[in-house]
Amino acid sequence: MPSAGYRGRIAPSPTGYLHLGHARTFEIAQARCRAANGTLIYRNDDLDGPRCRPEFATAAMEDLRWFGIRWDEGPFSQSERLPLYRDAFERLRDAGCLYPCRCSRKEIAAALSAPHLGDEEPPYPGTCRSADPTVPRPGTNWRFRVPDGSEVRFHDGHFGEQKATAGRDFGDILVWRKDDFPSYQLACVVDDALLRITEVVRGADLIGSTFRQLLLHAALGNPAPAFYHCPLVTDEHGHRLAKRHDAMSLRALRAAK
Repeated sequence: MPSAGYRGRIAPSPTGYLHLGHARTFEIAQARCRAANGTLIYRNDDLDGPRCRPEFATAAMEDLRWFGIRWDEGPFSQSERLPLYRDAFERLRDAGCLYPCRCSRKEIAAALSAPHLGDEEPPYPGTCRSADPTVPRPGTNWRFRVPDGSEVRFHDGHFGEQKATAGRDFGDILVWRKDDFPSYQLACVVDDALLRITEVVRGADLIGSTFRQLLLHAALGNPAPAFYHCPLVTDEHGHRLAKRHDAMSLRALRAAK
């Protein structure tokens, strides 16, 4: 576990009430932070358009406090940090890392939210890779060109060594949407760097995102944080908990007390 100057974070998305799975992950994040005598940051991942509602953001903080989660800095809301993401996008574009893309509207529309198991976008076939990035294309999506065939590795604090091959296991990464919003992957990387996060603790459903984010960190010249992915909490049928599981929400549990 990183210890010197440890900075961890919790990053709920206010698209519904938090459930026990979220609470368990945040509890682990808090425990690892406290064990390292570190600082825990609260980030409000509220970029997912109309699905993000202020009442859910308020409820998340109330419910997590009730559960025993305490943070030292924040909340920082992503919706208030758009110029920071735009700056990173322009740096990547100026460095020749990006190209405009007009493909897969349905796939791209889903990319603003954090992906989950089974929701990862398939490797992009490279249809628009030859597009000229110097030609102004208003209302265009932008992708980061991954180094095909390169192996990306990291040591996970829970699951151990992880590896994936760029261009085979995942494709070119969506970083900016045509509606002028950053993707989840870019916003997450920018925030983790600027908030000086030393270890990211999150659910195992985001292991696939880590490979993408490591490439973006490298392209932006950021020191990458360490990663600890938690096993997912499941229901009695073995299915991953989701926000639609109202009976397992922290709000419902509070009401039952």
